[in-house]
Amino acid sequence: MTISHSTASPIHARVFGALDLGRPSVLPGILLCLAITGMSMVVQALEEHSTGHPYVEALVIAILIGIAIRSFWTPGERYKAGIAFSAKQVLEVAVALLGASISLGTIVASGPALLSGIVGTVVLAITASFGICRALGLPPRMAILVACGNSICGNSAIAAVAPVIGADSKDVAASIAFTAVLGVIVVLGLPLFIPLLGLSEHQYGVLAGLTVYAVPQVLAATVPVGVLSMQVGTLVKLVRVLMLGPVVVAFSLIGPRLPVEGATTKARSGRLGFTKMVPWFIIAFLVLAASRSIGLIPDGASKPVTTFAGFLTIISMAGLGLGVDVRVLAKVGGRVTLAVTGSLLVLLGISLILIRALGIA
Repeated sequence: MTISHSTASPIHARVFGALDLGRPSVLPGILLCLAITGMSMVVQALEEHSTGHPYVEALVIAILIGIAIRSFWTPGERYKAGIAFSAKQVLEVAVALLGASISLGTIVASGPALLSGIVGTVVLAITASFGICRALGLPPRMAILVACGNSICGNSAIAAVAPVIGADSKDVAASIAFTAVLGVIVVLGLPLFIPLLGLSEHQYGVLAGLTVYAVPQVLAATVPVGVLSMQVGTLVKLVRVLMLGPVVVAFSLIGPRLPVEGATTKARSGRLGFTKMVPWFIIAFLVLAASRSIGLIPDGASKPVTTFAGFLTIISMAGLGLGVDVRVLAKVGGRVTLAVTGSLLVLLGISLILIRALGIA
């Protein structure tokens, strides 16, 4: 039995249209993104072998390779559909699968005082970062990306929030590129706070968990200091990452109401349905998170699903990079650098105040 285009529902049309990987116009672009993904993972593996830690993750490497390729070669029409598919639909699937890594048990284990402090830090940091970005003249969507990346988990947060607010590929690329560079600087420079402020291993672990962007980077920043710093830093960072779910849901409600450059407010007015305000992949994220928390998804299954989600994210970043003109990226470089730096300084200040307020020894 066949279903005509006139009788198929819009949802079916979107789903089956997105999953029609057999079309010649889609496969070349996907294969190109897969090739970049493979190169990125090899570079990260070589980096881990030589340094022990991925200071620059494959996700960042993929977007940089994509931008580099786009700088001297513009993909033809046969690649565009696959690149767009990789940058959007593949990323949405990756975000949905991340829900399988979320467990409420981790939140409960951190204790009410520290949990409240982490939640408060994330909320304050997002608010302050957004304000800094807007004051520097960044557009609303880029300001949200920088704020979320700085306040939660760097590149992963930017990648997760981007589709729900309809961010442009150049905004995503700029936010990830500058956040990634600053993330490495934080890993290398954060240990200096130990002698400067007389921090204990416990205090430093909390500081690292609250300020360092990625989980592997937390390990890189804390392992040289001590086992206690590593354990505390990892726990705080994981709880901080769990904030990504509520934040993405919140911005999925805000995103459709953000202004569009060149469009009038009237053009965007009107009632929004539930599926417009909360995209399908956010619903899937919440379902998987709930399933993980009540034990329907066992620990053994969570890790491979999360690993696959990470792989899909790298593919999507390759697609985003291929859609970025470096000349456009250079125009916003100075402002984004100031915004990311200012946001990080605010996050450091909030984190240090929290450590003192909670009396962490």
